[in-house]
Amino acid sequence: MAKALTRLATFAVAALTFWSVSWWASPGVALDKGGRRTVLIVTHTTGYRHASIEPAAQAIAEMARQAGLEPEQVADPSRFDRPLDTVRLIAFVSTTTRRKDVSTEWLVGPRRDVLQAFVRGGGGVLGIHGAADSHYGWPWYGSMIGARFARHPAGTPEGELARTKGRHVALKGMPRRFRHVDEWYWFTDMAADIRPLVTLSARSIGEEGSDHHPVSWAREFEGGRVFYTSLGHTEAAWHDPVVLEHVRGGLLWAARYPARQ
Repeated sequence: MAKALTRLATFAVAALTFWSVSWWASPGVALDKGGRRTVLIVTHTTGYRHASIEPAAQAIAEMARQAGLEPEQVADPSRFDRPLDTVRLIAFVSTTTRRKDVSTEWLVGPRRDVLQAFVRGGGGVLGIHGAADSHYGWPWYGSMIGARFARHPAGTPEGELARTKGRHVALKGMPRRFRHVDEWYWFTDMAADIRPLVTLSARSIGEEGSDHHPVSWAREFEGGRVFYTSLGHTEAAWHDPVVLEHVRGGLLWAARYPARQ
């Protein structure tokens, strides 16, 4: 009897361990990814500069540290002139350019090759808010993010959000429905494979349209993983526990990294 209980306990621990790893990382991917531990937090802008960039970058850096990763914050795009061989995930924090001025784009020339090689090599991308309002002259960038910013209703009205029914670490602890104040993005050129994790009721902010307007998504792209959320325009968003847990889950998923227990 004692031996049977011991075997049962061993099986339970093994099953729990497998489930935990499956939750955070896809099978077949080494969790250490060749020792890459850097989360590169990019804050460079040539378009509209959001006041929320600094608090967002600070919050993401803390998430990285709590996961046992190493944050590296850069405001100089020349970082893409150097190898990304230690980088596990790149966070584009409202890194806007000007829609009608391609000369404001800074992922150009060999820098494009560097980013593409990073993603195609299994790297992770975390796109925050204005990351979708960027590099309109580079179609691949828009495809990577999954959509492009088109417009936003005036101001930062309170809207009603809903999480999808599926299981994803970026939804961990999120209420089924909740209200949030933000600047709400409408998109164009949305990829066909987008399956939103969080949606907005357009009517809740006085707009016409679907009650399932996309806000956040996560997807595999050309070998890498991309998590994007249009949340985060306001500084207050980066003190909201629901938003913080959502972004933390997206970061860990895109980085294929387990949470520190």
